[in-house]
Amino acid sequence: MKRWGRRRKDQPQAPAAPAAPGPGGRSVAAGGDISGIASTGDNAVNVQYRAERMTVLPAEAFGPWAELAVQAGLSNLPVRPGLFVGRAGELARLDAALAGPGGVVVQAVHGLGGIGKSTLAARWAAAHASDYALTWWITAATPADIDAGLAALAVALQPALSGVLPLEALREGAVQWLAAHSGWLLILDNVTDPADVAPLLARAPAGRYLITSRRATGWHATAVPVRLDVLNPAEAQALLTAILTQDQPREAGGAAELCAELGFLPLAIEQAGAYLAQASATPREYLDLLANYPAAMYQAIPEGGDAARTIAQIWRVTLDRLADDPLAGQVLRILACEVPPGFRTGIQ
Repeated sequence: MKRWGRRRKDQPQAPAAPAAPGPGGRSVAAGGDISGIASTGDNAVNVQYRAERMTVLPAEAFGPWAELAVQAGLSNLPVRPGLFVGRAGELARLDAALAGPGGVVVQAVHGLGGIGKSTLAARWAAAHASDYALTWWITAATPADIDAGLAALAVALQPALSGVLPLEALREGAVQWLAAHSGWLLILDNVTDPADVAPLLARAPAGRYLITSRRATGWHATAVPVRLDVLNPAEAQALLTAILTQDQPREAGGAAELCAELGFLPLAIEQAGAYLAQASATPREYLDLLANYPAAMYQAIPEGGDAARTIAQIWRVTLDRLADDPLAGQVLRILACEVPPGFRTGIQ
């Protein structure tokens, strides 16, 4: 059997490749004729492999993540619309919980799709970004999403490693950094299952976590839940009016009735407001359209809108989440069809 790394006696000795110095005096060197040898310094294990498959790693790949310093203010918070109304009580609860001393502090903002969980989290995080050395946003719907978000954090901490190390190594590096440091805020957005984030919370307990989720249960051993409800009538009307008058004064007659028809759901109000601003229509005209073409209006996307964030999509997601309970899903679909006279709905 051929053993890689052995040189025949009649073969000349190949010159050693130059060493790339690493942190702390350690180095990585590559050399050999048919095979290569990588050495990371004293007491390290030499790994032999074929030279044509060798990759020269930057020195940063060999430094301990726990000792890595980060420039204060590192953040990847998403850009959110400037319009924000209400939520004073929820913001105050987050202030009190996340500003307190102690070990791991986890707040889980939960509520229906479209109710404004991500917007609330982004608003709070942006207002408090200066309180943390690092503020990092991770879309966390699946374990794969969490891994990708952590890998992106590792690249932000060590840009030289982009495209060099595999995702698993980058993810592990980010977790090691989080575990060794405090003064950071991690936002885990749209978590589906508390069990998906439990390992991360256990390994890196020195920072602060803000979680958003549609799930209301299962947080008792993980986080302090904050329930988010729809806007109150005054807040809903203020949001719609602000959207309509953001660029120029517009007729806002019927705004209160339209907000009530939309159930005071922030996403529905934002969608309707964007449509009205684009079409130069009034809330009363929108109400008439809802009465005559409910399904079409709830699925209508204003220019530049995100089709995945329509109310019709939220309804489909809600039904999908009820798939584990077929009876509940069947009853909900029946109720959607058996609408009492005078009660308008776009859920079909």
